[in-house]
Amino acid sequence: MAKPIEPSTGKSAAKSVKQYKRGFPDKADVLARTPDPGVREMLEHLESCGVDTCFDRFDRQQPGCDFGLEGTCCRICNMGPCRITPKSSQGVCGADQDLMVARNLLRSLAGGVAGHGTRSREVILALKAAARGELPQSLKGEAKIRAVAKSFGLDPGSSLNALAEQIADILLADMARTEPGIHRTMASLAPAERLATWDALDIMPIGSYHEVFEALSRTGVGTDGDWRNVMQQFLRCGLAFSWNSVTGGAIAQDCLYGPPRRSRIKTDFAAIETGTVNIAIHGHSPVLASVLVRLADDPAIEAKARDAGAGGLRFYGICCTGLSVLYREGGVAPLSNAMGAELVLGTGAIDAWVADVQDIYPSIMQVAACFHTTVITTSDSARLPGALHIGFDHAHSNFAEVETMAHRILDVAIATFRRRSAEKVHLPKQGFDAEVGFSAENVIESFGGAAGLLAHLREGRIRGVVNLVGCNNPKVVYEEATVIVARHLLANDVLVLTNGCASFPLLKLGFCRPEALEWSGAASRAALSAAALPPVLHMGECLDNARAVGIFRALADAAGLPLKTMPFAFVSPEWSNEKGIGAALAFRLLGIDSYHCVYGATLGSEKVQHFLEHDTRDLLGAAAIVDTDPEQLARRIVQDLDRRRSTLADD
Repeated sequence: MAKPIEPSTGKSAAKSVKQYKRGFPDKADVLARTPDPGVREMLEHLESCGVDTCFDRFDRQQPGCDFGLEGTCCRICNMGPCRITPKSSQGVCGADQDLMVARNLLRSLAGGVAGHGTRSREVILALKAAARGELPQSLKGEAKIRAVAKSFGLDPGSSLNALAEQIADILLADMARTEPGIHRTMASLAPAERLATWDALDIMPIGSYHEVFEALSRTGVGTDGDWRNVMQQFLRCGLAFSWNSVTGGAIAQDCLYGPPRRSRIKTDFAAIETGTVNIAIHGHSPVLASVLVRLADDPAIEAKARDAGAGGLRFYGICCTGLSVLYREGGVAPLSNAMGAELVLGTGAIDAWVADVQDIYPSIMQVAACFHTTVITTSDSARLPGALHIGFDHAHSNFAEVETMAHRILDVAIATFRRRSAEKVHLPKQGFDAEVGFSAENVIESFGGAAGLLAHLREGRIRGVVNLVGCNNPKVVYEEATVIVARHLLANDVLVLTNGCASFPLLKLGFCRPEALEWSGAASRAALSAAALPPVLHMGECLDNARAVGIFRALADAAGLPLKTMPFAFVSPEWSNEKGIGAALAFRLLGIDSYHCVYGATLGSEKVQHFLEHDTRDLLGAAAIVDTDPEQLARRIVQDLDRRRSTLADD
């Protein structure tokens, strides 16, 4: 049995919580500095209408709670809440600040494992149902199915449907295992060097269900009292997040819906049309939304729209559902991340708002009530008071009815269009075209293979590859940090990959077009122009962090070097939710540093903060770097990439 993790001692470079709080922007800062003029216009418009947004509510929450920001408030049992103060260095049970912070952090990560895991489970179940003929969806990813089947050691002579069902069963087993056993996804797909590292640290997960179960158990009152042991479980949960909640779902989606297709599409408010039935798809699951988009081409549905006075039906993406469906079905204009959803609703031009699961703020109901929009929920785990519910049941026993549900939703959208008031429509004219649909396979092919891109890295034409992702957070000016970091990286010849919520400002502001190569350094501009690529490669939804890993892995394998030595980085400047903790940790577990402009609730424990910023470098080859100044953070990223690339150049 491996020895428990033994972190070093030392001081963290973190700010005090009071210094940190003083840097939080207010709505006036957002209005002055947000990089998207359309966001500014809609904030002013909604304010004139008397409609609140998340930015108003953030201001009213200030000053924030010091104990919450530090992570030194414990509500796990009913003897508290307890907090650490100068006069009380322990909670009632004896937990000190290090244990409180570690327990709270682990519980947050467990929520992230469950969050991404729940939506991934849905698409894995959908893959299995489609393979068995229980879901009216063809298997479009034959190449992916056969490649994964080969990795898993399945019989290549089996039918496509049989292989797809076996893959789904393996993914579900890895997710739900309760007894120790071989984690087949990790064993088949993870780098051997990483498997050895994780095994030596004794952090191999049994399965995500078990590790979340264990995380909640050991952080309960009077259970695990050693913050170091709690952080060891934190690393186990990180692997469960990466290989079950993310990789498992990504595999299932590509098997079911096929690989991404490259295309060019309009973005932001300029993409919204006024003469059509407008449907927003919001959340993280493509299972029902993809059927909606597909059935909207039915001549009978189009005839209903024309009878209502509309010129057709149009779909718009909010958060990750829109990106996922865009990549497989096309025809979904990406408008906004979760934090900007209220602004899109406030245009008064959306007829139906179809919300599935995650990053769907309850406040959208308040904004929808000010206009004509009908909000429709489709997941039993994400209901909203006052919304119409048309969706899958708790057991997913009604997959076979998906087309019937989709027809009902389309009928509701068409009926709602009739009630739209032209006087309430306010549409900014902001937005650029964007190229989307990139995958590890088509990006590497654009360079003539992994060796071609590796040559650019070795010779410095591309100084590094960065995955720039994450959600948004009102603790920094909305979308500003992401744009500042992106501009600096491009100017310094860094290739930027993006997905999920952080990708929206890059889509909206023109970074994902070949024309934006003018913002790149001369060396990378030449390399990317020759490959017919834009400077920022949009790779899909947040689950598609797996695509970035695919590129990183291909380059490391071509170099014959471990991932931890390569000039790669994970950057999540504005992260805010529990899944963001898991995403950053997943890359650090691979040996890739993560960079942020927002601290977690860890400032109350110097030991936990030091563990994240320093100790994991010895354990994993990577650490978390936080700088609330995005310019400084971007400079640090380039410096660190250069240091790693020098090792590559010497190889």
